[in-house]
Amino acid sequence: MPPKYGSLHAGFDVGGTRVKYGLCASGGAVAFEGETAVPEYPDDLFALLKKLFRTLKREAGSAVDSVGLGLPGLFDVEDRIIRRSPHCPCLDGLPLLPRLERIFEGPVFFHNEADLAAYGEYAAGAGQGADSLVLITVGTGIGSGIVLNGKLWEGIRGYAGELGHVRVNPGGEHCACGRVGCLETEVSAPAVLRHYKARAACGDDIRPEDILRRAVKGDVNAVFAFSRAGRALGEGIALLINVLNPECILVGGGMMRAGGLLLDPALEQARALSFKAAFDVCRIQKAGLGNSAGWIGAALWAADKGKP
Repeated sequence: MPPKYGSLHAGFDVGGTRVKYGLCASGGAVAFEGETAVPEYPDDLFALLKKLFRTLKREAGSAVDSVGLGLPGLFDVEDRIIRRSPHCPCLDGLPLLPRLERIFEGPVFFHNEADLAAYGEYAAGAGQGADSLVLITVGTGIGSGIVLNGKLWEGIRGYAGELGHVRVNPGGEHCACGRVGCLETEVSAPAVLRHYKARAACGDDIRPEDILRRAVKGDVNAVFAFSRAGRALGEGIALLINVLNPECILVGGGMMRAGGLLLDPALEQARALSFKAAFDVCRIQKAGLGNSAGWIGAALWAADKGKP
């Protein structure tokens, strides 16, 4: 590894479908990164993490200074377990710390993956310099993390920031969390698929990226699908503005490839539903680290927590 990076920190971001991982320096400069599919069973996931860590050690060429891991679901900061993971239920209730310390051959710092993505944007992304920010990630589901007064806001046990499971449509779809009408059911990639299929004749093999291509070409049904999701996202943004009055709200995740197709209607709806004074002082924009935010945030969180 070139010496310009100095000490290196390893980060892992376990999402609903993909594991993203890499090495970065203390300032967030990326030395190496990769991604792969999430296995179905926990033993396979732990075996994969061990294999990926060997890869990172080989790429580093020397000792890795710290290891951070972002996991999906409600992370209990006191008992150090995932209480509930709607998109990765194999992790529910598992005693994670002993297994992870064996895999990573020492201390590992882990948290909810959306919280760590927010920390990544705060420390090395589009949120640098902001004292308070919220990151919303839109992909297979909805994740969110909050930084207030320069610190990751965890809540009393670590459950803070679950914007995706705020109810926005009482008569809506069933959510993976077990409730009905959550923001996630209106904004995520599966939601855009559902919105499109409700209006257009198409095969079951159609994917969100297909709808995006059609929307870019002006397909009215595809534009509608993203606009409907965007308006629901705007409701969530307005709630954050009115409750937290943050300096910055960043929107990231795979669905942000849609750009203005999703964000423009979100901004319009947020403006309509927020207090004007609070909206006017909130910077709302696309996140800066893309799909790397989670693992970079995990790595930098571990670097910070591991300081003597």
